[in-house]
Amino acid sequence: MFVWCSVLFVLGILAFFDSIFNMGNLFRQVNSVFFMLISLALLIRTTTKIKTKKQETLENKLFGLERKVKTLEEGNKKLAEF
Repeated sequence: MFVWCSVLFVLGILAFFDSIFNMGNLFRQVNSVFFMLISLALLIRTTTKIKTKKQETLENKLFGLERKVKTLEEGNKKLAEF
């Protein structure tokens, strides 16, 4: 993701130079398309990372609850034997 952010930064610098030196209309169109596509890719990547993190958090909570249930069941068995 760092690479894509760097590419966006470079495209921004090129757009800045384009506004100063007036490089041409074709460059503006190509630069804006690249900027949109890379921004879309970053948005999709970020949302998938958020979903993955949420899923991992839920899996960790489930694992912790399963351990608690197991210890409670063992405690109930010991109480039943006592």
